Amino acid sequence: MTALPGVKALVFDVFGTVVDWRTGVARELAAFLPAMGAGHLDPFALADAWRRRYQPAMEECRSGRRPFTRLDVLHRENLDAMLRENGVDLSRATAADLDHLNRAWHRLDPWPDVVLGLTRLKRRFFIAPLSNGNILLLANMAKRAGLPWDAILGAEPARAYKPQPEAYLNTADILGIAPDELCLVAAHNGDLAAARKAGLATAFVPRPTEHGEGQTIDLGPEQDWDVVAADFVDLAARTGAA
Repeated sequence: MTALPGVKALVFDVFGTVVDWRTGVARELAAFLPAMGAGHLDPFALADAWRRRYQPAMEECRSGRRPFTRLDVLHRENLDAMLRENGVDLSRATAADLDHLNRAWHRLDPWPDVVLGLTRLKRRFFIAPLSNGNILLLANMAKRAGLPWDAILGAEPARAYKPQPEAYLNTADILGIAPDELCLVAAHNGDLAAARKAGLATAFVPRPTEHGEGQTIDLGPEQDWDVVAADFVDLAARTGAA
């Protein structure tokens, strides 16, 4: 008997689960920093510093202190603040330079198993991202990386940032299915816990180098998720989509 028998759609966390954000962002920072006279800075450390501002920025929206604001805008604000904090002279960059760097998040590479795994999973399920990324970001990423989504879903159409329950429930409503007919696939136990609390099925796929070689979090499942798979190809096999 295959896993997830009552599930009609799979939705995927993207940053870390589908794509290697850290390597991609560091690559773009490494190309940008020398022109700023900051070639001595570690691009991986700056990628991590940029990412650390991600949750606090979204929390301003989740808390109601700020209206829902798409992630591209939050990322750009966070980029400027992170660069200044690390002594980068922004007067040496044009707005176009910074906008291009901000779109590094649109140009991230998928993990090696992703395209094949998604292609197989698409045979059985409706597949889409359920990311905090905005529609344009996710669409540009998919076109560049060859991600075969059936639709672009996530925070912007749901008007809620994970782990707010509305992010999961509104996505099920958009698809016209019950929450338990929707499964979140993620490499992050916290995301899966919030999805399960909202009534979704859950699938864990580890990404043990998302945060670099010394990663200490999300190395394995922390609950009895509905499926635990080694990667997306294995997930397709376990769900009868291979």
